[in-house]
Amino acid sequence: MEFTLVAVLGVISIVAVAAFSERLGLAAPLSLVLVGIGLSFIPGVPHPDVEPELILAGVLPPLLYSAAVNMPVTDFRRNLGAISGLAVTLVALSTLGAGVLFHWLLPEIGWPAAFALGAVISPTDAVAATSVGKRLGLPNRLLTVLEGEGLVNDASALVLLRTAVAAFAGSFSIWATVGEFLYAVVVAVAVGLVVGLVNVRLRALLNDAVLNTAISFVVPFLAYLPAEELNASGVLAVVIAGLVTGHQSPRYLRANDRIAESTNWHTAAFLLESGMFLLMGLSVKTLVDEVRAEDLSVSRALLIGLVAAAFVMLARMLFIVPLVAGMRRDVAKASQSKERIEALQQVLKNPDDNPDFAERMRNLPEKRIEGFRKRVTKKSADIEFTVNQYFGARGGLILGWAGMRGAITVAAAQTLPEDTPDRAQLILIAFVVAATTLLLQGLTLPMVIRKVGVPEDDPQQLREEGARLMNSLGESATDFLENPALTDKAGEPYPQRLIEFVRTDARVEAQRKAGDGRKTGDGAPSRYEAGSRDQFLELRLRVLAVQREELLKARSSGTYSSLTLGKAQHVLDVDAARFEQLESSGH
Repeated sequence: MEFTLVAVLGVISIVAVAAFSERLGLAAPLSLVLVGIGLSFIPGVPHPDVEPELILAGVLPPLLYSAAVNMPVTDFRRNLGAISGLAVTLVALSTLGAGVLFHWLLPEIGWPAAFALGAVISPTDAVAATSVGKRLGLPNRLLTVLEGEGLVNDASALVLLRTAVAAFAGSFSIWATVGEFLYAVVVAVAVGLVVGLVNVRLRALLNDAVLNTAISFVVPFLAYLPAEELNASGVLAVVIAGLVTGHQSPRYLRANDRIAESTNWHTAAFLLESGMFLLMGLSVKTLVDEVRAEDLSVSRALLIGLVAAAFVMLARMLFIVPLVAGMRRDVAKASQSKERIEALQQVLKNPDDNPDFAERMRNLPEKRIEGFRKRVTKKSADIEFTVNQYFGARGGLILGWAGMRGAITVAAAQTLPEDTPDRAQLILIAFVVAATTLLLQGLTLPMVIRKVGVPEDDPQQLREEGARLMNSLGESATDFLENPALTDKAGEPYPQRLIEFVRTDARVEAQRKAGDGRKTGDGAPSRYEAGSRDQFLELRLRVLAVQREELLKARSSGTYSSLTLGKAQHVLDVDAARFEQLESSGH
């Protein structure tokens, strides 16, 4: 009964705080931590004792999966250098540097515990930063780097933490550590790929949105558990499974299934994320009491936590300097390659202008030529992205200041072995680092963003790009409907009147998608007798399937931004879901 009451009050508190935070313009995670800290010192307020393994193995996988499913693979690939630098290199350097700092300040805990605590405080939590950034209009690439870092850095930190804990038994070797890290990554990627691919293929066989969503809730654990059993990174396996699922689901899953899944996952992720931040705040009183119970110094833990927080913030800012410099070099290289790629595209477009090239092309199979064209188009799009989406030193400053730690840091600290020297004090230090970075950087990040003034994505350019994409989708529908061999499922030609009606309806859809505000004819099927109504729904869904394939081609070419592709996918999904429901209901 007490657990039920705590759960109900917790959900009500989370919703109330989130709604109030939105009115105040604050990120909900910051408010929840502050509320939790305040509640922890009020007599009679229950302090839920949640096992850290429950958070790391029960809450973290679905959270990462939910974020990974919504991460465009193309964006992740294009920013892999920056993401891996922050999520792997910086985590490793922060672990080493913080470990040396902790051993200097707390020599009695020994090197393994010092490095373990360094690994605990090294990963960032992007939830608060991205919520602030989205509200204030940060460019999409900057948000992608932050979100991508948040997806991967937990895996890096937890692998390093596991290595440091193993060193408690005296078994440590630098080469063994590197080998274990590579093994953990390779096996996790393999497990994630298999789970992601099997996931979408099997769920494509289900014709029920409820069943589909129910299966999706266990997918994170289907990736996490096998990877952990193989001593690999379960967290990274979950991320890979989510990326694969998000990339493949528009091809295999019905629109109804994806819309229902998205809605349910957003709700689940909101409650899990918010619950973790609230629990983080509620744990402070318990941590203080545990330190005092072991006759350790709370003030010393507070001071060391503040020093460590300053260290990780400074280390991140320093690391951003070469990171941004590397991105600047990438822009210079891309600019040099741009002219060569454009010349190659021109030759591919008009091969007769270059007789030698044309002769070589004639001797190649059409499939290889088409594949080469696609690679050149994708390379050109990648170059355009690198040149046009560079956010420079101002964006780097925001990226550096957005390195907040969160509830995962506190949970990871609580997994330290029971025989760790001064364990309660180390956990409190980790809490101080997390709370300090979260509140100091989180509360000041809006001011930093406004002062720095990074330009947001050009809305006019996005509108023009969206109109261009919608015109392409409309043309694909027109070409399909003008095919003289077009027949229904029974092999009979569609009535010309129906084709004209669907063509008009599809054209109105394309105009509405482009933003002119015109409405579609939702009641159109009722204008026909039962047989024609069935034909209308069948043909309308086939047109949407053609447009979906055209959208997938556009996505694979890389010539459109993920924002534009996402909006177009959403509109197609809403249209398809409506007609799928009409078809299944028989109305």
